[in-house]
Amino acid sequence: MSEIKQVSLFVENRPGRTAKVAKTLSDAGVNIRALTIAEAGDFGVIRMVLDDAEKGYKVLKENAFTVSMTDVLAVEMKDQPGGLYEIVNTLGGNLVNVDYAYAFVTAKAQRAMLILRVDDIAKARKVLSDKNIKIATKEEIQAI
Repeated sequence: MSEIKQVSLFVENRPGRTAKVAKTLSDAGVNIRALTIAEAGDFGVIRMVLDDAEKGYKVLKENAFTVSMTDVLAVEMKDQPGGLYEIVNTLGGNLVNVDYAYAFVTAKAQRAMLILRVDDIAKARKVLSDKNIKIATKEEIQAI
């Protein structure tokens, strides 16, 4: 099963830094599929799911960004009240901790997707699949 890779950057929290990240990826032809930014005082963390994580990682690294890549799950979520609860309750009830999450809704595919970083990705994949909660593949994320 192809893993979803998330690219994370540690950047200074100042005007223009996010624009520089976006321009670097744009110039390389890499599309951002999902994004979250968290600030921590003078610095911030930008987490992204890209259509080509390896290329995005490489071009950001070549442009002197502090960058890392981690495995995450992209889970199809019901776009209605209780959609998030179904997923996090399944994980919590099976002792899988959610480190962080962010979501997006796709108009084209008419679905909501939840990006999850969990403490046990294999167990999360199994318990979600056992509950018939769809986990997206790398190819499905690229196609959104």
